[in-house]
Amino acid sequence: MSPELIYLLLGGSLLLAAVLPRVLHRWALSAPMVLVATGMLVGLLPAWDAVVLDPVAARPVIEHVTELTVLVALMGVGLALDRPLRWRSRESWRSWSPAWRLLGIAMPLTIAGVALLAWGPLGVAAPAAVLLGAALAPTDPVLASDVQVEGPTLEGAVDEIDEDDEVRFALTSEAGLNDGLAFPFVYAAIFLASVGSVSQWWAGWLAWELVGKVVVGVLVGVAVGWVLARIAFRAPARSLRLAEVGEPLLALAALLLAYGASEVAGGYGFLAVFACALTVRAAERDHDYQRHMHDVIDRLETLLTLVVLLGLGFALTNGLLAHLDWRGMLIGVSLVLVIRPVAGYLAFLGHRTQVGDAGLDHRERLVVAFFGVRGVGSLYYVAYAAGAASFPEERWLWSTVGFTVVLSVVVHGVLATPVMRRLDAARGEPTASALG
Repeated sequence: MSPELIYLLLGGSLLLAAVLPRVLHRWALSAPMVLVATGMLVGLLPAWDAVVLDPVAARPVIEHVTELTVLVALMGVGLALDRPLRWRSRESWRSWSPAWRLLGIAMPLTIAGVALLAWGPLGVAAPAAVLLGAALAPTDPVLASDVQVEGPTLEGAVDEIDEDDEVRFALTSEAGLNDGLAFPFVYAAIFLASVGSVSQWWAGWLAWELVGKVVVGVLVGVAVGWVLARIAFRAPARSLRLAEVGEPLLALAALLLAYGASEVAGGYGFLAVFACALTVRAAERDHDYQRHMHDVIDRLETLLTLVVLLGLGFALTNGLLAHLDWRGMLIGVSLVLVIRPVAGYLAFLGHRTQVGDAGLDHRERLVVAFFGVRGVGSLYYVAYAAGAASFPEERWLWSTVGFTVVLSVVVHGVLATPVMRRLDAARGEPTASALG
């Protein structure tokens, strides 16, 4: 295929991907669904007949592209959340209880459920089973925009700015935090594949991968966010106060600095980026500059998402599913329809948001439990682990994760708009709020 034709196909695909979601929105077709379908159609064109995409050979490219996409999405999620997290306030920590429950209960149950299903009745080797559980457990900050908060709210006094939708807050905060917290279990799979006996590495894994790197990532992210926020909003020299001149690229600089500093320090960069974004968001919370930064990140995220989802759709019709079998299909269907919904619902048993508050009602718990969207992060974790250790089932892992991501895109994409509309209507809110 000539370079000119490639440019033509890419341009046409991007145009369709940008236009079709808005045109077809009334039929509850989400943007990710349209993007994946467009990529599949491009992959079926006769010009691509000789192309077979091998994810093993393309692993480095997949790793870096998906890594950047998730990082940008995490920065956007952190800047979009209105609810503050004040480290020394018990009530603030309690207000984040939906996130803690999803991270501390739903996520481990999901990892265990997927890993045990793969390892036990399906006979998958333990390292691959653990990697599959770790890769598929995190919800995705990239593809879940239909069920997440829309962006920073600036109106009103500072203390009055907060999330007023517990469902969207729960899903958004979960997606922002659990990408980093999946890493310890990815490392567990890597150690199983490379070291072997659990007795040789469990103590170091528990102390460093599970605890140490999390603490380092959060601390580095908060430190970078605090320094940059001080510069942007309160620097002595006006030329350094980027908030006054409206230079939104600080958000991108913060993303790169937080990720790079955390990785150099040995922490989890994903957590650092989200913590940095929350810290920047906490500074001058009603300043217009917050929205400017979020808009820049949002546009970059949109572009990267277009590329990733078009590529995923293309890969589906050009070799990604070549090693998919009934076991992979069973794992994907079980995760989307059984494991995550059950784990998510169990996480909210006895939940109270504040003293005297009933928390999420039954309907809201079902929505939060069900809409655990899988996506770009899962692809990244498989690519990362495959680059760090040898997994004989690597091609099967790629096919299984690819199938699960697409299944999630379709199932959650079809249901997100009507379910959120009905939920908003039941709560007496304008249904247009669910269209964001």
